[in-house]
Amino acid sequence: MGNEEGVREVFVKGIFLVNMLGGTSPAVLLEDTDGLVMPIHIGQAEAVSIDTVIRSETLPRPITHDLLVSILERMEVEVASVFIDDKIDNVYYARLVLNDGEKRMEFDARPSDCIAIALRKKAPIMISEELIISDSVSKDLLKGARSLSLY
Repeated sequence: MGNEEGVREVFVKGIFLVNMLGGTSPAVLLEDTDGLVMPIHIGQAEAVSIDTVIRSETLPRPITHDLLVSILERMEVEVASVFIDDKIDNVYYARLVLNDGEKRMEFDARPSDCIAIALRKKAPIMISEELIISDSVSKDLLKGARSLSLY
């Protein structure tokens, strides 16, 4: 998937609290190699899940993303990549791409779940070039964002 035209690899910059209408919301910040930065607003549970991987922390009990990764590992299924490919009515769409031997499977999933799984398996996070170009924000706008400290 990494060599497809119109697709870019992005890297997680971190989880930040960003100002929204009437308050703050957790967002995962993605950045490509050209320096384009794009926030995706996520839920609190997904923010905790992603943040623990970024900080190389282990929770006392496995959370959902840990459980799914353990199941995939036991079944010897590879997390090939994730692909954030669409946005409809301000909702991002993504696919989890798995390889089971010669068999490739794609599953519709929320970007936050895909990112949490990809980080655990060190799988590439891909995004539609059109999407990151249209939804990237100026780094100046992020100056007020606070890094999420959950603990």
